[in-house]
Amino acid sequence: MSERAALITGGSSGIGLAVARMLGDEGYGITLSARRPDKLEEAAEGLRGEGLDVNSVSANMAEEDDIKAIAESHRERFGRLDLLMNNAGVGIGGAIHEAETKKLDMQLDVNLRAVYLMSRETIPMLKEAGKEHSRAVVINTASIAGKSGQGWLAAYSATKFGVVGLSQAMHKELAADGVKVTALCPGFVDTPMTDWVQEQVSKDEMIQPSDIAEAVRYLLHTSPACIVPEIQFVRPTDQM
Repeated sequence: MSERAALITGGSSGIGLAVARMLGDEGYGITLSARRPDKLEEAAEGLRGEGLDVNSVSANMAEEDDIKAIAESHRERFGRLDLLMNNAGVGIGGAIHEAETKKLDMQLDVNLRAVYLMSRETIPMLKEAGKEHSRAVVINTASIAGKSGQGWLAAYSATKFGVVGLSQAMHKELAADGVKVTALCPGFVDTPMTDWVQEQVSKDEMIQPSDIAEAVRYLLHTSPACIVPEIQFVRPTDQM
């Protein structure tokens, strides 16, 4: 049994998978969750083949029962939680006046509501870890669109602004219990989620998932007194 354990949603590719691999290298047992069982198992088996301790749970983050099932599976497997990464997300572009309610609700549910619910279900375990070593960590994947609203990504931007605000509120609630909360706010990252923009921004011009993973590694090793509310990741051509 690993001495420390992490839970990552949206972990079958991109940022989540890169962070999972890094955490495995750091000695963490990992619960990995994603919506598609086949893709999730492929990712999990790849990590296990590298010698990592991985528990995989497929789930639809828009469903509360699925979120509860992830937390319970993690608790049964590892008995503790030192790091939670709320990474699952979905972005659907389009003009506000043309938006379908179903697609709006999907983004609100997965990008914001699920972050709240997943955190709610795991906070007791995080507090236990915080009491033990004062280094429990919550990582919420927001976006640079959560710092500056993006046209034709209005719903996505709004949810990511919400994630930043939720992260700030969580820190105020949990800091005294040894739990630190950081919102990650990247621009375009080379993941399947950004395939749609390749004609405007090539993949080699994008931030890499390994960049995000190394930022999370840094957060693992900060002292209990060092609080990092958020990290922004921008490309040289991005305007601040």
